[in-house]
Amino acid sequence: MYKIAIAGASTLLGQEIKDALSETSLAAATLVLLDDANGHGQLEQVGDEVALVHAIEADSFDKVDFTFFCGTEALTQKHWRHALRAGSTVLDMSGALDQEAGVLVRAPWLGVEAEADLFTPAVVPAHPAALSLALLLERLTDAAPLRSVSATVLQPASECGRAAMDELHQQTVNLLSFQNLPREVFDAQVAYNLVTGLGESTRVNLAATEARIRRHVEALTNGRWPHLALQLVQAPVFHGYTFSLCAEFERPVEIVSIEEALNGEHVDLVLEDTDSPSNLAATGQNDVLLRMRPEREGRNPQQAMRVWLWAASDNLRLAAQNALACVMDLRRLRPAGTVQ
Repeated sequence: MYKIAIAGASTLLGQEIKDALSETSLAAATLVLLDDANGHGQLEQVGDEVALVHAIEADSFDKVDFTFFCGTEALTQKHWRHALRAGSTVLDMSGALDQEAGVLVRAPWLGVEAEADLFTPAVVPAHPAALSLALLLERLTDAAPLRSVSATVLQPASECGRAAMDELHQQTVNLLSFQNLPREVFDAQVAYNLVTGLGESTRVNLAATEARIRRHVEALTNGRWPHLALQLVQAPVFHGYTFSLCAEFERPVEIVSIEEALNGEHVDLVLEDTDSPSNLAATGQNDVLLRMRPEREGRNPQQAMRVWLWAASDNLRLAAQNALACVMDLRRLRPAGTVQ
């Protein structure tokens, strides 16, 4: 039996973590829902019961085995050391700690990465976009060594929180009725629009998110893949990352071998043109949906030097699944039984 705390329980990611826990062997754990002044006092469904979201206090992390920080970076920075001193294993989902000394970026679904030990201050489950990209890069390198790789990542509003989703919705409604657009979150028109930059007063830092995705991909590569050229775009969608990725191999590769390498656990390769991956199709899915288009070699149409990938994944679902995979791995560091 474990005691698990979710700090930022009223956020979209906090709710996704709570729901995902009920589908694992940790469903019987004691769950503590925590949040700051803007979120505490709400009622949340936990299994068949209703639980109250509590304000974070000095003793909130007492006897807590695992703490998920799912709120703002400021909330994590304020309270993560309190959880650490209380003996809790810290999992940062906010993006606040990945540059702290000794903190590890983790994605247990991948083959090779550094393992946490008793001296690891916190673990950062990899950003969902970085995890999706790393999964695809790992599979491609199973087919043949890569010469270069580049990707355009389209970010949904839900990655920026509930307020961003509400603003996108209201912008869409106001545009259709010829009214002024709310701009408190994005400080720009994002409805029916694709942008790589937002207004000066935006609460969404695209450059910081892009840098975070780069750091996480590099942390997960362990020197196995070439540098990833990356651009992040804010998309006018509510849920789900989509990716356009181009990879060039060192030598011509059999197309069948590439397909076999890509398809497998956590990646669903779609072969039919009519079933193109999309952010809507990925909603609620644990896998990265993928479509591949090879640039065939002229001398041998069964081989390709370059492939284009179009992929989609549920950002909240993938983040929660990766975080729970980290917890399953970290259980080995928690004391079990009674010391005699």
